[in-house]
Amino acid sequence: MNQSASAPSSLIRLFRPDFWTAMTWLTFAVLFILLILPIFSVLSVSFIDPKTGGFTLANYVQVFTRSYYLTALWNTLLIGTLGTLGACLLGVPLAYCTARLHIRGRTIISTLAILVLVAPPFIGAYAWIMMAGSNGFITNALKAIGLPAPTIYGLPGIVFVFSFKLFPYIYLMTETALNAVNKSLEDAAENMGCTAFERFMKVTLPLVFPAVSTGAIIAFVLSIADFGTPALLGRGVRTLSTIAYTAYTSELGGQPSMAVTISLVMVMISMVVLLGQRYILSKRRYASALTNRPIRYRLTGWHNIAAHVFCYAVVGIAMLPAAVVFYTSLLKTRGPAFIGGFGLESYQRVLYDAPEAILNSFSYALAAVVLIAIFSGIVSYIIVRRDPKVAGTIDLLLMVPYLIPGVVMAIGYVVMFRNPLFDITGTGLIIILIFFMRRLPYGVRSTTTNLRQIKPSMEEAAINLGASPLTTFRQITLPLIMPGLIVGSLMSFITAINELSSTLILYTARTITMPVKIYVSVIDGEFGIAAALSSILLISTGLCVYFVFRLSGDKETSFV
Repeated sequence: MNQSASAPSSLIRLFRPDFWTAMTWLTFAVLFILLILPIFSVLSVSFIDPKTGGFTLANYVQVFTRSYYLTALWNTLLIGTLGTLGACLLGVPLAYCTARLHIRGRTIISTLAILVLVAPPFIGAYAWIMMAGSNGFITNALKAIGLPAPTIYGLPGIVFVFSFKLFPYIYLMTETALNAVNKSLEDAAENMGCTAFERFMKVTLPLVFPAVSTGAIIAFVLSIADFGTPALLGRGVRTLSTIAYTAYTSELGGQPSMAVTISLVMVMISMVVLLGQRYILSKRRYASALTNRPIRYRLTGWHNIAAHVFCYAVVGIAMLPAAVVFYTSLLKTRGPAFIGGFGLESYQRVLYDAPEAILNSFSYALAAVVLIAIFSGIVSYIIVRRDPKVAGTIDLLLMVPYLIPGVVMAIGYVVMFRNPLFDITGTGLIIILIFFMRRLPYGVRSTTTNLRQIKPSMEEAAINLGASPLTTFRQITLPLIMPGLIVGSLMSFITAINELSSTLILYTARTITMPVKIYVSVIDGEFGIAAALSSILLISTGLCVYFVFRLSGDKETSFV
């Protein structure tokens, strides 16, 4: 009887005309307009014949039968799988070393890993071209001493770059999980005669498998959705993301049917992988008591040296692109050519040739962050304090931007907002809105975590004393959740200002951003401008990371 009465009471609360009911309906309206409608617009376009305008399955038939698309599908799956495997082979041992061994400078290692995580993803590809491309300094140095120079182009190069770019996801999550493992389970395995390797494979790794698999899924989804790296390094290696962009540009002026269909195949792959992980996790229990935490032990001799060399080599190689980009930005140039020595000509050219890219990037990202900050506080309160069923629905919808590639969202925005009555394509507003929607989950997750740690008794006391819900939220709740709100906003800014895949679909000459300008400059051979803009992005990102560190007590947890 109580269960049957709960449903009507939930409906009564949802329709009761108070402040938080209005905010709940506003949240659903925003998610419907900026998330659900664009996705359904994309979905419907994939079933439209671009010639007749009628319903058809021919687009999907082409993708799964023509060799052009099947090759791209195979390349995408292979790159995603190998890139994720490479990230695991780097991230899991690194996490084990920093969690279980006395490694000098552990804080430096984790900080560098986080900087790798938040750096623009395409900068790594561009920097490796300067190092190991056809005329890279590593390539030239090897040729000068008569050694064969491995190429960074093609599928091996893409996998290499993804491995060193994406390993921090696995490293951070695995390290957090390793620190929570009950030491007695490993001690029992050791007492039964297991070697260190057997103990890790049979006991430790299964216990941290949820964290490893979650990091691996993030790495896989990001690698198959990434456009910049395969576009710069591919040299004939087609992936779904690159042919989706090619299809979209060739279908301009008409219905982007094939571009949408290809993009939705990427979404299907991501969903299958996610559901597969959920199914595997549901078959076993992975929890352990949070007692008898593991301790770090010291290695001696060459084992200690090898562990330190491995840890610093991984983060050093991963940070090498950022160092090379900054160094290159300070080289003297004449036009697009480097002429030796140091100078600031690249920065002067950026201020002369691309000031709008800098201004647009900061203004669009800041405008989106303002919206995210306002909305995160409201949505987080609804999720934590309001009806659980409504909160669960909103929380589920906010998972969608994590899974949908930027290309898919961008095409959905073009299809939806190209309406003559409300045409905002080609304007800065459409870029701000997609930044807002794609990065809102960062703000909500951070603020929700903060709000769950705050007891509602103070809010209830204020309401009992006659304060309105809005006044209570503004004067009591908001100051308490402000640290989480700021951290979430900074993370949203970091990811928004580095966004390439969706912006590349939506930009015009007036709304070009720094990531797009960097990509175009690399394609045109303007490496000086690309290096200067990349350095500005890296410095901006680094400053945001510094403030996140200062505002959050545990930097690894805040980024996980």
